[in-house]
Amino acid sequence: MENYQKIEVLGKGTYGKVYKAVHIPTNRTVALKKTLLTNEEEGVPPTTLREVSILRTLDSPYVVSLLDVEHTESRDGKPLLYLVFEHMDHDLKQYTQLTKGRNVPLELDVSKNFIYQVLLGLREIHANSIMHRDLKPQNLLVSKDAKQIKIADFGLGRVFSVPVGKYTHEIVTLWYRAPEILLGTRCYSTAVDVWSTGCILAEMVHGRSIFCGESEIEQLFAIFRVLGTPNAQIWPGVEDLRDFHEFPQWKPQELERILPALGSQGCDLVGRMLMLDPAKRISANQALKHPSSRTCTCFYSQIAHERHKFFTDKPSSNAVMCASSRGMDLTRRRQNHSKEE
Repeated sequence: MENYQKIEVLGKGTYGKVYKAVHIPTNRTVALKKTLLTNEEEGVPPTTLREVSILRTLDSPYVVSLLDVEHTESRDGKPLLYLVFEHMDHDLKQYTQLTKGRNVPLELDVSKNFIYQVLLGLREIHANSIMHRDLKPQNLLVSKDAKQIKIADFGLGRVFSVPVGKYTHEIVTLWYRAPEILLGTRCYSTAVDVWSTGCILAEMVHGRSIFCGESEIEQLFAIFRVLGTPNAQIWPGVEDLRDFHEFPQWKPQELERILPALGSQGCDLVGRMLMLDPAKRISANQALKHPSSRTCTCFYSQIAHERHKFFTDKPSSNAVMCASSRGMDLTRRRQNHSKEE
């Protein structure tokens, strides 16, 4: 990693740390995501494998670019993997708090511009048979001039199959988790990403999340208090879901009373993104054609996108094989045989 000068720590997680850094030969600012490979037998963590694989597939101006992958060792000889990303100045949560303060809504034009770009990104992601599965403000990165927003962090992303297979139940931060997942289904679709995006749009114009639960049952109740309690007429098959019970009965509220800044068209879009029945939920492509989206002032609807040519045409395949070919094979074998990714 002699070509990089670390500047500051941007964040920490179970995977390791994210640094702001400079690529010395080009003087370009980048983000370095460091992962400590603690177990050689296990190889590269599945979340890292997913992220690298997905970002090598995607080439979108609305998705953060993976510029390179570097394998190195720590000072005490432990193997490290660095993912090198383009640098964005803030995530959406940070941007909102820095510019407006906590629990203060963004301007409508800014919110619509951001969500339009997120939908453009989702359309491309879903067209490549990929679900993100963890959309939230912290995973949307905002440029310094606040005209561009990109989808990031594909550690929970996965390729989906047709017909839809069974996937893991524990995905997506609670406030942005779709009701079908909260009710226990493991046969879900790209509609879970659309739900999360609808929650994010509502939060931007409302100033805070409209569904704030501290447990799965509290989250369901928060959703039902706004959208009404589902039944077999509203959502065919809901009563067959594992965690469906006889819930308290709430009637749906008018979204225009909760989100007046959006107006009737904007609330109609949010309502279609937040349909309780995932089969009735609008797709990202359909949302882009909604009348509310057509009125969006999107500064970057045609963003000139730089392909991954910062260091190499594509992230180094050799670097991804870092732990050992044996460790990587074990990881892939485990993933291929697992029914719960």
